[in-house]
Order: sequence, then C-alpha cells, then structure tokens
Amino acid sequence: MTIDVFLLLVAVLGGLVMIPLGLPGLWVMLLAGVLHTSFVTPPTISWGTLAFLAAISLVAEWLEFGISNRYTQKYGGSRRAAWGAILGGLAGAMVGIPIPVIGSVIGAFAGAFVGALVGEYTLERDHGKATRAATGALVGRAVATALKSLAGCLVGVWLLAAAWR
Repeated sequence: MTIDVFLLLVAVLGGLVMIPLGLPGLWVMLLAGVLHTSFVTPPTISWGTLAFLAAISLVAEWLEFGISNRYTQKYGGSRRAAWGAILGGLAGAMVGIPIPVIGSVIGAFAGAFVGALVGEYTLERDHGKATRAATGALVGRAVATALKSLAGCLVGVWLLAAAWR
C-alpha cells in the first residue's frame, strides 16, 4: 500500500466516523478523492468517477432530509411537525457537540423528536398525535442515518478500489 492510498484510507475511515455524528463525512471523503486525483500522477481516480460519487453524495444528503420528513408524515404528523423534526435535528446536533463522540448523535435524534413534538402539538394540541408524529421523526432520523452511512460505505469502497489500481 502506497502512502497516497493509506492517506485516502484514513480520510475514508474518518468520513465514515463523521456521518453518524451528523458531520459532513461524505464530503470529506469526496474532497480526499479530489485531492488524490489532483496530486497523484498518473491519477488513478477519474473525474467521471468523482462526479458520480458526488451525485451519490447529493442524493444521500437529499434522502437524509426527505426520509425524516416522510416518516414524520407517515406517522400522522403535519408539515409543521416535519419541519420541526428537520430543524430540531440540526439544533440538537449543535447542542450535543460539547459531549464527546456521541453528543451530536443523541442531540440530533432528541432534537428531531422534540422538534416534531412541538411542531405538531402547537398545531393540533393533541398529545397522542404529537407523540406519534415525534416517534415517526425519530424513526425517520434513524433510517436516514443508516442509509447515509451505507452511502458513505459505497463512496469509500469505490474511492479505495479506484485508487488501489
């Protein structure tokens, strides 16, 4: 293994750790691929491959927000609850940052739950419906994080396979 592939491996592993923490791990991996292509001669990762992986990353980011929204509505939540879940998840991740390693993960999940709960309760004033919507937001956040982590694995393996040649 050459030093350039080793550094790419470190960046990929770092990116995979970042994804569940709510940090831009996919983009760190993609940036590492761009740097690898820019500085290694001859480049082993094509610009077409990087464009394809960027498209996968964009779809994964879009799905992260869309799935949380969809699950909130699937569990009976309103648009307000869905937006509350998205904004609450972002706010919770920021609030959880001071707690090492898992603070932002727990904060994002709790924030999505509380955001959907508050959003739905202010609209309907029904505890049961608000709790169901918040549960949907929590499940949606978990599914979205798992799918984004899967996309990160795909991007990482693809980058390493292309660089290994």
